[in-house]
Amino acid sequence: MSGNKRIVILGAGYAGVEAAKVLSKKFQKTGGVEITLIDENPFHTLLTELHEIAGHRTEKESVMVDLYNVFKATKVKVVRDRIDAIDYTAKTLTSAKGTYSYDYLVLGCGSEPAFFGVEGVKENAFTIWSLKDALKIREHVEKVFQLAKDEQDIEKRKELLTIIVAGAGFTGIEVVGELFEWKDLLCAKHEIDPKEVSIYNVEALPTILPILRPSLQKKAENFLKKKDVKVLTNAPIVKANPDSIVLKDGQVIKAKTLIWTCGVQGNSFAISTGLTQGKRNRLQVNDFLQSPDHENVYAIGDNAYYEIDGKPIPQIVETAIQTGECAAHNIAADIQKTEKKKFKLETHGFMVSIGSHYCVAEVMGVAMSGFVAMAMKHMVNLHYLWGVGGLRLIWNYLMHEFFHMKDNRAFVGGHLAHKVPTFWLFPLRLFVGVIWLLEGVKKVQEGWLDPANIKIVQVAANSAASAAETTAAAGPTPILAQPPAFYQWFTDTIIAPNAYMFQSSVVIMEILIGLALIAGLFTFFASIGSVFMCFNFILSAMAGYEILWHLFAGIALMGGAGGALGLDYYVQPWIKKWWKKNGFARKSYLYFD
Repeated sequence: MSGNKRIVILGAGYAGVEAAKVLSKKFQKTGGVEITLIDENPFHTLLTELHEIAGHRTEKESVMVDLYNVFKATKVKVVRDRIDAIDYTAKTLTSAKGTYSYDYLVLGCGSEPAFFGVEGVKENAFTIWSLKDALKIREHVEKVFQLAKDEQDIEKRKELLTIIVAGAGFTGIEVVGELFEWKDLLCAKHEIDPKEVSIYNVEALPTILPILRPSLQKKAENFLKKKDVKVLTNAPIVKANPDSIVLKDGQVIKAKTLIWTCGVQGNSFAISTGLTQGKRNRLQVNDFLQSPDHENVYAIGDNAYYEIDGKPIPQIVETAIQTGECAAHNIAADIQKTEKKKFKLETHGFMVSIGSHYCVAEVMGVAMSGFVAMAMKHMVNLHYLWGVGGLRLIWNYLMHEFFHMKDNRAFVGGHLAHKVPTFWLFPLRLFVGVIWLLEGVKKVQEGWLDPANIKIVQVAANSAASAAETTAAAGPTPILAQPPAFYQWFTDTIIAPNAYMFQSSVVIMEILIGLALIAGLFTFFASIGSVFMCFNFILSAMAGYEILWHLFAGIALMGGAGGALGLDYYVQPWIKKWWKKNGFARKSYLYFD
């Protein structure tokens, strides 16, 4: 048996991934510790973005974070398995595949829908607590619109085109927002009048989004009504049938689609293992997030029941992340014989997107809505992804949410997603490359490679003004009358003492940039070089306005101009494949999918 301390984290949700990341950092350079992360799936799901999948705004890859890529260069061993039983006495987890032993166990099994005993809901409603759920909703909604297109019976057609979202918390409102946006696209695709479609948001409480301040609740409700969503509050559902729901006041609403988002509870598996329970299927924990039954067992995220000032900690992402961090810290403290810390929740705000263009938020006590709130929501997502997978996940998110977004469903519209085939840039790439090559050859002919023929700086006796006059007399009127003070300082202190090195470098760069652009090889870097050279000539007061076309052409060519009729078509895939296998790239997440 290994003498190492074995830490097993069950569940790769927000809490489990955070715990694994923290433990990995604490023990990355320390021997004697094994960290295992077990989950049924090989990916971490961004649950807060599932509404985008259900409403067909983005594809499933946008919410899937590959666990093997995240933990490839860390101490964390990722295991894909479904655990069937836990023996707390023997300190083992058992599955159909085998047995896993632990010294410390972290339970982060997540949550599941709460149906509150309402008749028929479990059998007749869709839920949205997993990627599979979201994809089922997407497939179903697409199907009912297809059926409605050919349905001649008015009542049956109305049932097909009625969608009910039960629950007006964060998830419910975000699902409604995606559906009313997708509705218009589906109607256009299937030639259905949008006025025939009815979307309901049914809530048992007196208000929607009860966790937000009243002013934001009102803004959200007004926006929903503006989009023709029928908002019903004080309307508990008492029964769900295959083709209708029944409200407490006796009202019956016929519909073929019911999406249930009314609440969550702790995962049933965690409760079934015999630990002391709190409320709502959650495991009771102490101040350090330990089970009162076994001090080496921790519960985090939606599995943990802990009260602060008489109120249970909320089942939100911030809670999950902070419980994961706290449990990891306390396990490390126990191993390293240092002080544990009590759990303290610090929430920074709440954000609810309603479709792709509108959001209401309360951040650090400040209420905001519209464009600013939506921008803040994206920033928070980027911040989280940076912590999980660095630049790689940031890049993937930007691609999914902005640059690959279809139908103008990014909050900045479709401006960033509009695509132009790169072969249209082929003539421009050749032209710019030839110009740079000819410019470099011309400088060679003028003697720029002669150490005795220095042209890029003036002798010390000349002032910056006289240098500008000399340049102006020799060619077009410069954009700048004289170099800016900082550039003049750089010239005097750095360039002038090494004038020949800089001058020859300019010539070589121009020739290399020209050749690279002509060949379409490393076009992105060659284009950056082109832009850099333009700025350099402008700041040195040596370039006229005609250089601006070089500048803007260089920016245009950065968009993959070498991918058509260029060597980048062959070289880039090879480099990408090699780089993804590089240990440094994986450790730093400096690679993209």
